[in-house]
Amino acid sequence: MTFPTVGVVGGGQLARMMAPVAINLGIKLHVLAEADDVSATTAATYTVGDYTDYDTLAAFAATVDVVTFDHEHVPTQHLHRLQDAGVKLAPGPDALVYAQDKLAMRRKMAELGLPQPDWRAVTTLDELLTAGDEIGWPVVLKTPRGGYDGKGVWVLDSAEDARAANVWFNGDHAALLVEAKVDFRSELSAQIARSTTGETKTYPVVETIQTDGVADIVKAPAPELDDTTANAARQAAETIANGVGVTGMLAVELFHTPDIAPGFMINELAMRPHNTGHWTQDGAVTSQFEQHLRAVLGLPLGATDPIVKYTVMKNYLGADNHDLYGAFGLAMAKYPAAKIHAYGKSVRPGRKIGHVNVLATDGDLDAALAAAIDAAEIIRHGTTDY
Repeated sequence: MTFPTVGVVGGGQLARMMAPVAINLGIKLHVLAEADDVSATTAATYTVGDYTDYDTLAAFAATVDVVTFDHEHVPTQHLHRLQDAGVKLAPGPDALVYAQDKLAMRRKMAELGLPQPDWRAVTTLDELLTAGDEIGWPVVLKTPRGGYDGKGVWVLDSAEDARAANVWFNGDHAALLVEAKVDFRSELSAQIARSTTGETKTYPVVETIQTDGVADIVKAPAPELDDTTANAARQAAETIANGVGVTGMLAVELFHTPDIAPGFMINELAMRPHNTGHWTQDGAVTSQFEQHLRAVLGLPLGATDPIVKYTVMKNYLGADNHDLYGAFGLAMAKYPAAKIHAYGKSVRPGRKIGHVNVLATDGDLDAALAAAIDAAEIIRHGTTDY
């Protein structure tokens, strides 16, 4: 009897959180890690190597049955070479490019006829100024590649602000993306899994609260989202998944725009497990991490039903407490139902180092939210009196 080996490029917390479900399924996980001390190295077999080096990627791929990703930063040209050499990639480069390149993504969303902000590709300051006048200030300027968690994003309120952004036209990118700053009620995320067989399963649409460009709180399902908009968002996620041919988990980040049909606009895509899906570890029948492994291996996909009416996920970032484990007892004693997840990272101010899930078993979303926030703060500060 043999079980497959899944290779994960990137040793962050997403790769780490694939490990428990891989163990449950008897699947071997082999991680190409950036260093010996990154998150996944304490949870899975790993090799240290440079994911930007083709020879390193090829040698790693030769040790596994399928290659998937903890992040989207592997050079696209390397992925095409690997695919041409017969390596099974999930997702493949023709899909992953839409998570790697925001301009390519905007063009694809337009081709698929999906709602999104007014946008332009600009190569000079003059083109940016013209785009701002046409779209209407304020606008958002983004680097098409390399940005995440709010990095590579600049909100420009006026032409004067845009002139200061001239430093971004430095040759690092063929063009930059400028788009309308959307007036939205909240931010949403629609997740879907698509298997190598073409089977798809969507998760309930969730509400996300962002802090400094990082998903801070997730309410699952989105509590103030009407069924019509939720169903349309799930259908849009399916249209994207099939339209680009993704394999594995896809997160479609959305702006909730109830005054503009169909009630949402597409913000960005991620083709991997995603922060907005961490609630599924404790709040859904099948976690996004198990679903991702099922999808990349062509196994039947699992049920996505919520276990209770609401689940709250709260990230905790590095603060003044470096003894995280020492604070777990305080948080657990006060909130026995809270589920604490740690990423195995050293503490650094503002660094994402773990999350807490709280299930609203009695249907009280506000109480679950308060418990998740307090438990996270206890861990961050090492005291209940923070």
